[in-house]
Amino acid sequence: MDKPYHITGGIYLVLNPAIDEATLLAKLHSALQGGINVVQIWNNWHPTADKPALINKVAALCKPRNVPLLINHDWVLLRDVPALDGVHFDTVPASLPVIRDVVKRPFITGITCSGSLDTVAWAEDNGLDYVSFCSMFPSSSAGTCDIVTPLTVKRARALTNMPLFVAGGITLQNIISLKKLTSFDGIAIISGIMGADDPEQKVKQFQLALSANRI
Repeated sequence: MDKPYHITGGIYLVLNPAIDEATLLAKLHSALQGGINVVQIWNNWHPTADKPALINKVAALCKPRNVPLLINHDWVLLRDVPALDGVHFDTVPASLPVIRDVVKRPFITGITCSGSLDTVAWAEDNGLDYVSFCSMFPSSSAGTCDIVTPLTVKRARALTNMPLFVAGGITLQNIISLKKLTSFDGIAIISGIMGADDPEQKVKQFQLALSANRI
């Protein structure tokens, strides 16, 4: 059985499930109209959240546009909620083969790399679908992540053909400057889209900046 989707790059939207649900769904709907390529639900839940219920509501918006929906960290939800298409790890999991055996269906797998090319090598060796570098720039949503240099991303490109995403403090302006230093396939964003008054237009602007400055 094949994986549900094939990730190649583009705009990767990370959702904070702790915000007001109506706001989250409305902003997501607008962003999807702008051309989002991947959606991830961040592992930042309200203590009383009904996780499967929210996942299914998000999936109901993503599926008609053929946008893959991933969960951050909590791979057990991937096992229990069929609407999910994959999992994104912040660190190398203890045993990916065990996880794959428990889930019992093909799924997308990605991982955050905070500057260590060892993580990129692990991802390549274990057949992951993409790598995301965080944080490229200072960002409140990136927490205490170390700043990743463009040179690290450039070196990663020599190690793998996997799609490479950059994340952390990404703006329309610094996409242009970053593209002059290294190549990458996509950008991962939280507040830059969800904090916009018009997420649809903001996504279109990011897509234009990403495609117009490829090297």
